[in-house]
Amino acid sequence: MVVLAQTNNENDQPVSRRNFLKNSGLVIGGLVVGGVAGSLLAKPKTPAPTQPGATPAPTADFNQALMYFTPEQFKVVDAACERIFPEDENGPGAKALGAAYFIDHQLAGDWGFNSRDYMQGPFYQGEATQGYQGRLKRREIFDIGIQEMNNYSNSTQKKKFYELAPEQQDEVLKAFETDEVKLTTISASAFFKMLRASTLEGVYSDPLYGGNKNMDGWKLKNYPGNQMTYSQVIEQDKFVKMAPLSLRDHQHG
Repeated sequence: MVVLAQTNNENDQPVSRRNFLKNSGLVIGGLVVGGVAGSLLAKPKTPAPTQPGATPAPTADFNQALMYFTPEQFKVVDAACERIFPEDENGPGAKALGAAYFIDHQLAGDWGFNSRDYMQGPFYQGEATQGYQGRLKRREIFDIGIQEMNNYSNSTQKKKFYELAPEQQDEVLKAFETDEVKLTTISASAFFKMLRASTLEGVYSDPLYGGNKNMDGWKLKNYPGNQMTYSQVIEQDKFVKMAPLSLRDHQHG
């Protein structure tokens, strides 16, 4: 309308009744169409109010995101961790505790790169008590081990590891633990030991590192976690059960 008035002023021509009705119709038509189109757009849903006494919906854990594994690798490790530390009547298993996320985050950092280990040759076959000696980094060992678990599962069961029944997954893990599986680049039993140790670390480490979700791993053991002092209970003769604390609990002093 402003443009129309300016144009008519510039041409020093009065607005005719016909032009006024025509342009007014365009504006009104636009409003009608806009109103109809607007009614077709989805309106944001208002969340239903929480009923008194109802269990609140779980919130998203943004710390549970992959930093190293591919989604396919994660499925294998997550399933293997759950068989190593399964859920039972005592509490959650490795899957619910986020142990596979712990391993993923560790492999993405210094531990995965063996950045604090001496990794130069020559490489000799060490004694059993000397641990791993070789040129492969931990993340490379996991890459090979995960692929070989799927290869072995496919060759024996025609399925990927995470698609197997729990009993079949146990058979695969046992074959790795006993070196029944013969690998050329890594030791199957050495990979299993690393996977088992990493799973337990993910179950019992501070939640800061991605595992031990909600400190439930500590609660299974009545472990007090990271307490600043035990002076209030150290003189007591009986076992004192304490609510666990994590490093995060000391963040604000």
